[in-house]
Amino acid sequence: MNFPFYIAKRYLFSKSSSNAINIITIIAAIGVVVGAMSLFIVLSGFAGLKDFSLQFTSVFDSDLKISPTIGKTITFSKNSEEKLKKIAGIASFSKIVEERVFLNYRDKNEIAYVKGVDANYGMVNPIDSILIYDSWFIPNQKEVVIGIGTSQKLSLGTRDYGSPLEIYVPKPYSGQKLDPSKVFNKESVLVSGIYEINEELNYKYVFSDIEFARSLLKMDSSKVSSIELKLAPNTSESDIRKRLLDVFSQEVLIKNRIQQNDALYKMLNTENIAVYLIFTLILIIALFNVIGSIIMMILDKRKNIKTLYSLGASLKDIRKVFFLQGTLMTTLGGLLGVLLGVFAVWVQLKFEFINITASLPYPVKLKSVNILVVMGTITILGIIASKIASSRVREKLLN
Repeated sequence: MNFPFYIAKRYLFSKSSSNAINIITIIAAIGVVVGAMSLFIVLSGFAGLKDFSLQFTSVFDSDLKISPTIGKTITFSKNSEEKLKKIAGIASFSKIVEERVFLNYRDKNEIAYVKGVDANYGMVNPIDSILIYDSWFIPNQKEVVIGIGTSQKLSLGTRDYGSPLEIYVPKPYSGQKLDPSKVFNKESVLVSGIYEINEELNYKYVFSDIEFARSLLKMDSSKVSSIELKLAPNTSESDIRKRLLDVFSQEVLIKNRIQQNDALYKMLNTENIAVYLIFTLILIIALFNVIGSIIMMILDKRKNIKTLYSLGASLKDIRKVFFLQGTLMTTLGGLLGVLLGVFAVWVQLKFEFINITASLPYPVKLKSVNILVVMGTITILGIIASKIASSRVREKLLN
């Protein structure tokens, strides 16, 4: 067995002659264990929160979305549509017409966006996952699906034939007009269903048939606001992007699901990094105890160090003894902390003993990358702390 490693292991697991040093060593080890466990639990909690916050994107946002770089519409002719259908790897696509509108129901008002979708929309995004009450609108009918937030704000249910929902949209500007009836296009519609996605989107959209939206907005049939695509499994996104550029005569913006929610992804990633850095700082503070315990051990073992030196051990070997002792303490402490953290996260996943609300358990997620991050962090910091502490072995201790 390697001589420095053997001595380091003996020093780590055997009691010192001084109770104070034993207590300091135990406190240092506990600090490493608790720090590693806390860091792992927090990272697992943020991984769960991230998945929880982004779960709506899989049911609302498409694999790819094509939108104009300039203006509000894209020219999408029959020829372009045929070209798009011939691209291998595109399972389905849906044409979208979208614009801000004013809603009125029994003198209650709300601003929203009408989102006109064609018959293929259900093949691009799973409608059944967001529809919570009644049914989706019937194509070519004056029916809409509203969010549960809009429904609650307007006190509006479904199938109210006596009091339809009124949708207003400003007409294109053509000089000053004093008559309000000439400023807005107005349509009365029946609410056929209610959807629920998240708090923001529940107020944002009113889904309708694309032809109804075009009629309301007086939009040409060759114009669309965007096109949403669903890709076939194992399809290369980069290849599809290249082929899509040949379909359109104007410049278009192509975004995948992450890019459609880039602000949210950036916020969540920034928060994750910030929390990681904060808990790493706590780990660094805890590792000061490791440095202190090793230095105390060096002072306590001064006679043993002289004996080892007399027996032929070099200064480098003696420093290596205490370096390995500190590295072992932090690595084993970190491993134990990660195991305790994994157990705590597993218990939360299994029994859901911590809740955000009465019916919503706190989301956590076990990820192997978090184990690697915690062990890598604790190992690197432990090596640095052990190096600093072992450097206190000087030649004057050997005389």
